[in-house]
Amino acid sequence: MYRSARYHEPLLRDLNEGQPPSPMPKIDVPKTLQRTRPVALPVLEELQLMRHFLHLSHMNYGVETGMYPLGSCTMKYNPKLCEAISQWDSFTLTHPNQDPLTMQGTLQLMYELEQMLCEITGMDAISLQPAAGAQGEFSGLLLARAYHEHRNDTARTEVILPNTAHGTNPASASMAGYSVIEIPSTPEGTVDLKALENTVSEHTACFMLTNPNTLGIFESEILEIARIVHAKGALLYYDGANLNAILGKARPGDMGFDIVHINLHKTFSTPHGGGGPGSGPIGVKKHLESFLPVPRITKKKDVFSFAYDYPQSIGKIKAWYGNTSALVKAYTYILLMGGDGLTEAAEVAVLNANYMKQKLVDSGLYDLPYRALRKHEFVLSADRLLNLKGVRALDIAKRLLDFGLHPPTVYFPHIVKEALMIEPTESESKQTLDAYIQALITIAGEDTSLSKAAPHETAVRRIDEVGAVKTPILTWKALETAVATPKKET
Repeated sequence: MYRSARYHEPLLRDLNEGQPPSPMPKIDVPKTLQRTRPVALPVLEELQLMRHFLHLSHMNYGVETGMYPLGSCTMKYNPKLCEAISQWDSFTLTHPNQDPLTMQGTLQLMYELEQMLCEITGMDAISLQPAAGAQGEFSGLLLARAYHEHRNDTARTEVILPNTAHGTNPASASMAGYSVIEIPSTPEGTVDLKALENTVSEHTACFMLTNPNTLGIFESEILEIARIVHAKGALLYYDGANLNAILGKARPGDMGFDIVHINLHKTFSTPHGGGGPGSGPIGVKKHLESFLPVPRITKKKDVFSFAYDYPQSIGKIKAWYGNTSALVKAYTYILLMGGDGLTEAAEVAVLNANYMKQKLVDSGLYDLPYRALRKHEFVLSADRLLNLKGVRALDIAKRLLDFGLHPPTVYFPHIVKEALMIEPTESESKQTLDAYIQALITIAGEDTSLSKAAPHETAVRRIDEVGAVKTPILTWKALETAVATPKKET
């Protein structure tokens, strides 16, 4: 958008002056690289081409299209002002190898974002390097390893997780070379303190936890959890996936966490992916700061630079210095919201989740296991519908597509039978929430044949999901066939 005018300026100038376009410069392509016959591309008129791609765009679903209530993923709206600012030439045309004195604005933004995130999380230092939450987890576990090794405490080979942990937690711990030990939850859906106390030992490197947990329940005994973990010399790790629920209300650093990763592509409204990977900065308390990845962004006499002189650092864990586009969006979002705005975002997210939860529980069609009060998300069980009508959570998810709605997360966490994990975020209006609630109630009451054969109104019908993973068809012909298939009437 911003660059096209400059790049096409010679052509536009020629056209405005009534001159034929300047000839393209000839490029001497080696004969070994030259085609021997024309490329087999369809010859289309511009209108046909535009209609084709516009049709494909209509088939796509995003947060601008409708509600995206994926539990534990926080798919909130991404303000377009943040998107526009991240595309300024000042950011996009910067090369990471250029002299830091020529990109002081970008470095200042990153430095200030670190300070903001420290204040929000209650941590003492932040690194913006990790490219996603999972890489943040992995980096945090490398920090834990470096910390224990520095103290000659090399017997710590285990990471403890609750059975409500995110799936990336055990994967990250295994990748970092740790053995994973899972402990159960209480009937309330929180960490079983007795099980934790019996499990943590001199072999424990850290206990990984998110608060609120993946059921949407706040771990009210978090200070006791921190005491138990620290008493054994282990570290307490905060998975920041659910930070959106407590912005301005509570801070992981004040709860006793030593390490935290923050999902900028969740909590701070930068898109999942953002045209590439996301961003998962890691924060630490003072006793772990020297192990953070290099380079660190430093400020001396109002000059910002990169510093590598940290001999205890775990080293570099990402090419260059982080995903700058995502960092710019998060920085802009925080400035737009301010402290009060971030607090209100958490309040509305919690209000929306509890409103939906209560309406669906009151319908008598879905069950709510564990503690009633939830934060930003809640997990319903469709086990009653399975027993009464043979309708599974997967059937409900597929049927929601016929209502033009994106399904919630299903079958997670695994401790809830036929789980429907719903996170409405603060972005959605009451009207949208009511429409989603009504769709779930309608599906539960309609003829089972509709749900079990759903979706009916989408370009692609229900697929063999296991087969699709094992033998994927990734050609344009699959899409062409799907689009041409007539829809069934419901």
